[in-house]
Amino acid sequence: MSVNPGKTISELKELNALTADENGAQRVAWTDTWLQARKWFESKLIGLPIEHHYDAAGNQWVTLPGESERTLIIGSHLDSVPNGGWLDGALGVMTGLEILRRFNDEYNGRPPVTIRVVDWADEEGARFGRSLFGSSAFAGTETIEADRGRTDRDGIRLEDAMRRCGIEIDKIIDAQREQKDAAAYLELHIEQGPILERLGLPLAVVRGTKGVERHSITFTGQEAHSGSTPMNARRDALAAAAKLALEIYPIAQKHPDAVCTMGSVKTFPGIVTAIVGRCEATLDQRDLDAPVLAQMLREAKESSERFAGEFGCSVEWSKIWGIAPEPFHPRLIEFCDASICEVANSAIQLPSGPLHDAAEVSRVGIPTVMMFVQSLYGISHNKIEDTKEEHLELAIRAMDGLASKTAAWVAEN
Repeated sequence: MSVNPGKTISELKELNALTADENGAQRVAWTDTWLQARKWFESKLIGLPIEHHYDAAGNQWVTLPGESERTLIIGSHLDSVPNGGWLDGALGVMTGLEILRRFNDEYNGRPPVTIRVVDWADEEGARFGRSLFGSSAFAGTETIEADRGRTDRDGIRLEDAMRRCGIEIDKIIDAQREQKDAAAYLELHIEQGPILERLGLPLAVVRGTKGVERHSITFTGQEAHSGSTPMNARRDALAAAAKLALEIYPIAQKHPDAVCTMGSVKTFPGIVTAIVGRCEATLDQRDLDAPVLAQMLREAKESSERFAGEFGCSVEWSKIWGIAPEPFHPRLIEFCDASICEVANSAIQLPSGPLHDAAEVSRVGIPTVMMFVQSLYGISHNKIEDTKEEHLELAIRAMDGLASKTAAWVAEN
């Protein structure tokens, strides 16, 4: 028995036709279009000997019972960002479903281990700014009180949007029950970056997800008239921030997989005739190695203090958010590497810069690994997001091989 990659690709195109417009995918979580996508997914389960339900956090579960209650989970998310791409998240869910079908056919509805497919709720956090919502509830890392008051751009509260979809925020901790018997988790995702395309490779093993340090930085100088203040008498907060924006490049470039980004800068008073007296910036730093992440943060803080001193300013840091690096399971990394080599001759291992539900699953001790498939132009979260169909076929076949290896390992342990 083997999977049918063509069927999965056809289904992904069908989903896109149903839930996208001329600007891209519109499957934003907690919206009618997202609910429509989930109903469409349910229609693909008809005739399968499965159990289907939504848990207390809105995660969608499909279970094919096996000879053993020990469970192999395969999943990702159906939700998208606004104007998103046709593959992001949905590829992993639909591949998981096709693999479940293959297990069902091969073992006449009773595989050696239980197979589950999960569609995580609100991975993107596009509407309310809370990424990995459903998988965090599953993992027990949810933040109910912090999330309760979140609002979208129209002032609608997350709590109310969830209730409209049948989910009560105070009960989401019950999603942790789905951890029972979980023995391994696999996730296929588009790379969302340019590395595989540059290397001419279709697939990669994901070693883990990078940790994140995210801070706001405020430089405070002195507002003054732009025409009457000599250059050597200025306390220019923007100048200090600008030097830090350049300095984060050599800080990151000391480490092969590290990235640093100053993605937001606000100046005050923000007029053409005044020197900037206050500059508020944000810094996002990521690496798979915790000591490297700590070193980059330390160097950025030291640099900010040096540049503030150069321009007669002060600087203050405030942590916005952070998450520890999450390396994936060594044995599953081996299985993933072997499965890629079986369909594509060679494999490469990469860290993931973007966060994924797999990191939350791994964080609770469930053996986890991800596989990446090449993204054309390195573009995602955009209607032009795409992957060659031959690469999608390789990815689906490689994931099927990975699922077989992992299921055998689960059965033995």
